[in-house]
Amino acid sequence: MLPPEPPPLPALTRAEAELIDRYLEVVDLLGRINPARDGDTYGGLRAAQALVGKASALRDALALMHRRGETDVHASTLARALRVLDGERRTARLAIPRHPAD
Repeated sequence: MLPPEPPPLPALTRAEAELIDRYLEVVDLLGRINPARDGDTYGGLRAAQALVGKASALRDALALMHRRGETDVHASTLARALRVLDGERRTARLAIPRHPAD
């Protein structure tokens, strides 16, 4: 049996799609760096090094939107796109895990 088909992405401008893609790349790297999560320092170091370039790409995506006159962020539409692209799971890696009950 095949897994269920994910919902379609909402209609996005090219700049909005670029923003979402760059944002999720940054989120993924920050999740790898999160010191509250298990991992090794080398993996965190590599993620931190890559973060510089990805943050610049995120800045460029936002600058492009602004230059094109896309001055409003349509949060509900972009949130739907993030959910379709597994953004909830990916951003959860940024949180501090709950303290286990003593």
